[in-house]
Amino acid sequence: MVDRRVAGSGASGALTANARFLLTCWKVNLASAMEYRVSFFLLAGMMFLNNFMWLFFWSMFFNRFPVVNGWELSDVMMLWAVSAGGFGLASILFGNFHRIATIVANGQLDVYLTQPKPVLLHVLASRMSLTAIGDFAFAIVVYALVGDHTLAGVLLFAAALIISGTLFMAVMIIFGCCSFFFGNSEGISQQVFNSFVALTTYPSDIFRGAAKILLFSLIPAGFISYLPIGMLKHFDPLFAFSAAGISMLLFAVSVVLFQAGLRRYTSGNAIAMRG
Repeated sequence: MVDRRVAGSGASGALTANARFLLTCWKVNLASAMEYRVSFFLLAGMMFLNNFMWLFFWSMFFNRFPVVNGWELSDVMMLWAVSAGGFGLASILFGNFHRIATIVANGQLDVYLTQPKPVLLHVLASRMSLTAIGDFAFAIVVYALVGDHTLAGVLLFAAALIISGTLFMAVMIIFGCCSFFFGNSEGISQQVFNSFVALTTYPSDIFRGAAKILLFSLIPAGFISYLPIGMLKHFDPLFAFSAAGISMLLFAVSVVLFQAGLRRYTSGNAIAMRG
């Protein structure tokens, strides 16, 4: 019989090792990005300005129609903050989450299979998106302008970013895993990515009927686009727990699918470096 203390120690040791591995990956990714500082600040800055350009157009709309289905300009600003900030946070820490289909289809998974660390964790953490830093900075600035600056407001905003980032990761990993089962699915994954990003930047209340059902089911962007109202402005505990539960469930599904896909993966016999 295995001593429970030994088993517990082993699990704790594995978690500690993985945490150290993640920190090392993030340090290396950041150091690599800072080697080209001009490119780093240019890409991040352009994304930062691009997001504010969209808010400029929304401000013109709300200047003519101040309230639409209970949504005001400040709500849409927070919607963009949650969407861009969640995506940015996920892309900074786990920048390969929307490239799973490409990595599998091109045989680039081989290099990760030779490493002792968990494959999915290694794949996700081995890349940092430079433009995503602009997204995250944009979210912080918007929150500073129109967000609730109380302790509760800060905690809720942080929770909203984590839920948003987890949903982005889970959905893209799930569709990226299609490459394991159906061959090259880069096109499908890219279309899903573009659709998901677009849908998270529109107030969920403008959708009706079947479109709204799809928004909270097949492509669960509604759990992100409703966060500014259901979690930040008029806190709805049921929605908050539902959004957190759905994000955790989808991420668990994505991990299971990836592990199942690994058993079907055939080496591409490609000579590749980690990227």
